[in-house]
Amino acid sequence: MTDIITTEKINPDTVNIDISSSYEIAMMINNEDLKVAKKISENLNSIAEAIDTISENFIKGGRLFYFGAGTSGRLGVLDASECPPTFNTNPDMVQGIIAGGDKALRFAIEGAEDSIELARQDFDRLNINTNDTVVSISASGNANYAIEILKLAKDKNIKTIAITCNPKAKMSCFANIVICIETGAEAITGSTRMKAGSAQKMVLNMLTTGAMIKIGKVYKNYMIDVKPTNIKLKNRAKRIVSSIAECSENEAEKILQTNGYKVKEAVIQIKYSLTLQEAVELLNKHKGVLRKVFENVNSN
Repeated sequence: MTDIITTEKINPDTVNIDISSSYEIAMMINNEDLKVAKKISENLNSIAEAIDTISENFIKGGRLFYFGAGTSGRLGVLDASECPPTFNTNPDMVQGIIAGGDKALRFAIEGAEDSIELARQDFDRLNINTNDTVVSISASGNANYAIEILKLAKDKNIKTIAITCNPKAKMSCFANIVICIETGAEAITGSTRMKAGSAQKMVLNMLTTGAMIKIGKVYKNYMIDVKPTNIKLKNRAKRIVSSIAECSENEAEKILQTNGYKVKEAVIQIKYSLTLQEAVELLNKHKGVLRKVFENVNSN
């Protein structure tokens, strides 16, 4: 008898979920969800190593690619799509690719996760190189699509990261870094959109957020590269500039309106009475890291 993948096992704590009250159902699911963060904490060394790899490649001008099928693919696309508004990145910098293409975001594509050919097509069209990082996501870690992506990347000496919830995942053999969040049996047997999906989403958040912090997209815990595309984000940008530059929100807003809502530049303009061009040059000199600007200007 073949070993059953942990996410496919029956959960003894939820065997009566079908005859439980709505409150009891919610409680059972919540009890299972509480286990996710604990399991992630057991993988912080691997996650930190992955953050370092991604950020180092970003500094070289490299990109981050998420590959996955089904729920795993959708989570990768979601995390990638949130980077441009959050960190004002070029959409090419972090890309999410789901087996079966954009249609698979809404509809299940039969056989996509088992397709080696789809993996080869997706990999080849992206011109991935050694400055890039490839992250392959699969709850079982045995999807042919996810495994083939890692094999192709390995053959080209591209840094690879595997994210799985199965300690016996086949994909682990082909990754430089393995992040295995062993979430165990799901509340509903085999429904990896639940605990396994939550774990994957949390790890992806940590990878992109951590890497963006490392390359200067955050000052203290301020989102200083936010792209203000709506009123809420414009108000956030105003508060951030006001707080860091120690000025009124009115003054912050005036500068932001004239410089196109560039937060870091606005802080420097106000703090050091500089023009936008001078602020840009100062930032470029310190590779866009606001803290380095402060440290060097204040020490002179």
